Amino acid sequence: MGAMSWWHWLIVLVVVLLLFGSKKLPDAARGLGQSLRIFKSEVQEMQREGDSTPPKTTASPDEATPQRELPSSDASTTAPSTPDHTKKSA
Repeated sequence: MGAMSWWHWLIVLVVVLLLFGSKKLPDAARGLGQSLRIFKSEVQEMQREGDSTPPKTTASPDEATPQRELPSSDASTTAPSTPDHTKKSA
């Protein structure tokens, strides 16, 4: 026989009815049903978003890395060098 026979389930059902009452059980079942519907719609929305993404294309190495422009070697843009006048302790 299984782990729980029919009379075990009957005892569990009676305990649940006594704990929660006959008024709260339908409300709990309704809330659970609404939660499952919301969860199902969110999963479907995620699947639709996953399907609508364009497939990745393989690009040549030249197209994959953008070309960077090097800064100009104009002397006016470089900062003047200042001597370091700090004393070092020995």
